[in-house]
Amino acid sequence: MEEIKIAQLLYKLGNWAVNYKKSVVFGALAILIVLAVVTVQMGTAFNEDLSIPNTPAEEANDLLKDAFPDSEAGAQVQVVFKASDGDTLDSEETNKVITDMLNSIQEEDADVVSVATPTQLQNLNEDKTVGYGTVTFKDEAAEVSQTSIDNVTEKAEEARDAGIQTELTGDVEFSGMHLGAGEIVGIIVAFLVLAVTFTSFLAAGMPILSALIGLGISLLTIVIGSNYFEMQNVSLTLAAMLGIAVGIDYALFIMTRYRQQLAEGHAVKESVAIAVGTSGSAVVFAGLTVIIGLLGLAVTGIPFLTVMGVAASISILLAVIVSITVLPAILGMLGTKISPTGGNRFLKNITRTKEGQPSKNAWGKFVTRRPWIVTFLAVVILLVIAIPFTHMNLGLPDDGTAKAEDTTERKAYDLLSDAYGEGFHSTLIVAAKIDADKSAEGVQQDLQTISEKITDLENVRSVTPAMPNEAGDVFIISVTPETGPNDQETKDIVHEIRDMSNENVDMLVTGTAAVNIDIAQKLNDALPIFALLIVGLAYVLLVLVFRSILLPLKAVLGFLLSLGATLGFVTFVIQDGNMINLFGFPGESPILAFLPIIAIGILFGLAMDYEVFLVSRMREVYSQTKDPKEAILAGMRDSGKVVVAAGLIMMSVFIGFMVTPDAMIKSIGMALTFGVLFDAFVVRMTIVPAIMSLIGKAAWYMPKWLDKILPNIDVEGEALLHEKEKERKTS
Repeated sequence: MEEIKIAQLLYKLGNWAVNYKKSVVFGALAILIVLAVVTVQMGTAFNEDLSIPNTPAEEANDLLKDAFPDSEAGAQVQVVFKASDGDTLDSEETNKVITDMLNSIQEEDADVVSVATPTQLQNLNEDKTVGYGTVTFKDEAAEVSQTSIDNVTEKAEEARDAGIQTELTGDVEFSGMHLGAGEIVGIIVAFLVLAVTFTSFLAAGMPILSALIGLGISLLTIVIGSNYFEMQNVSLTLAAMLGIAVGIDYALFIMTRYRQQLAEGHAVKESVAIAVGTSGSAVVFAGLTVIIGLLGLAVTGIPFLTVMGVAASISILLAVIVSITVLPAILGMLGTKISPTGGNRFLKNITRTKEGQPSKNAWGKFVTRRPWIVTFLAVVILLVIAIPFTHMNLGLPDDGTAKAEDTTERKAYDLLSDAYGEGFHSTLIVAAKIDADKSAEGVQQDLQTISEKITDLENVRSVTPAMPNEAGDVFIISVTPETGPNDQETKDIVHEIRDMSNENVDMLVTGTAAVNIDIAQKLNDALPIFALLIVGLAYVLLVLVFRSILLPLKAVLGFLLSLGATLGFVTFVIQDGNMINLFGFPGESPILAFLPIIAIGILFGLAMDYEVFLVSRMREVYSQTKDPKEAILAGMRDSGKVVVAAGLIMMSVFIGFMVTPDAMIKSIGMALTFGVLFDAFVVRMTIVPAIMSLIGKAAWYMPKWLDKILPNIDVEGEALLHEKEKERKTS
């Protein structure tokens, strides 16, 4: 079938970018400025809602809203107080401070509907040292203004000054996700990796500059989009994490080829165009695979995951566009200033780089000489690391697991746990829907039986009397377990209450534990479909690229192996609590419910990136020599260095997010960091060449009939290179 000539189109795009280099660069900066101005005017509208429609817990919520319409209120904040040593919250002086503080919140904010003190709510603990008041707003959490939040925060500080520990929690976010020094350190480490790779500080700065331009445009676009679409804070962080990482990597690939063309004697403009036509083709393919993986999250049918995938895809798309347009324009401006003949003497000395000296390729030779041993050891190591994955427990973050110990939400969580027990945070709301034809006496008998059954359940601490709605067909019961929201005992209670449903009473349960169960179930149902879609698509794409049946199978199996090791290691640390202090997690916790499916979507794309950049060079050499070992060594020698640098850059950026205080972002950063470590270094740089050495020429087998009907996707731009070589010889 006729070849798809993407490389030729990108070659022309590279030429155009150089011809209009100033217009391209300043145009990109102008877009950044315009988006920044619009963002400042519109602001942000992110939320923390991780609910899933059409789950049993959501059905319970909907039923309660319809049955008790008057009970709906706006956002509520719990103000948790702890008396100073030797004092109690019900003492006259302390109670006056608390009452005055809460009343002043309402007096100074027209958006506050009501306030209540711990004494009014009668919720003081046994020794009367801990209690909580409430502040109720007229609007939902997403609509509460920053002015209102600041007002509550300031009043809490005044109570602290009076000697009362005062912490805040509830529907409103007081300690959001903040990017800190870790992300900056990650970029600095990436810069150092690039400096060593290019032996030039100037050249090292270009991929980061290019990535930051793409990242700025994409993040501003996402922030503006949050005003029109329901979007979670984590979507922006995930987009930032991926945008900066792939933006640097894609620029690295193109710049490496550009410098190679300069070294071969091509002019600046021609070098840029060839780099965009060849490595740019691979970048476009790589970007599309990541985007496909992210957009594939939509098959889960979970809205917040779909939004996360779309937001991250925007970041990847902008990274690709900037890499093949703005970066070439920048290279056109710099010209030969970043050619390999220049560079920094200090960097060349410490890396022992000499002009014209080929790589020794020691690792490639080691692997190809001992393929059986290397394959066995690498596979066994990954399988052992993957073992904890078999007992992974999924859950949603709460203030006790997601917030850093110095945040007010975490302090409030701990105070409430100490005062009322872990079960305080896992209160279940039961909606009992009664048969409308049942007599009043029969209804009361059914409710009495149900209440007794719930009370008798193991690990149930308390059960409130059933409260009817106006129509008398729905009753609400509050159940407080002894255990926390992510504990298996609490989840067992949810299942047992739901199983009490019969022909007369329909038992619906909501609350944090119930939501956790439903999300985990929804994700478990979607995971096989999503995984099959991703793996199947990866296999088809790689068959087209490598013209082989076995190579794509090996690539897909390697991805599954590295994914299992990644999830196993995350479970080993976060859930099992091993080395938890080393990585700075607040404490043991279930694995973020949507982490496995996010990891599949992202790591799939990154794994295919490294596979393409490594094996496409092998394919190019094999097509010329028909010597499989020479092809493997050539790929390891020529592309291995770039894959190693790309993997280190990815890891450095993800580590920057892994050290953030927010445990949810930290867990995603950890999964991606170790996912890249296992896939790039253990699978792609070790298992792939070892297995290819074992199967020899069979790795490149492709039925002739299939080869004829499949389109030829020239990812590395081989046809373009041959065309340009002919032009050079004839000129």
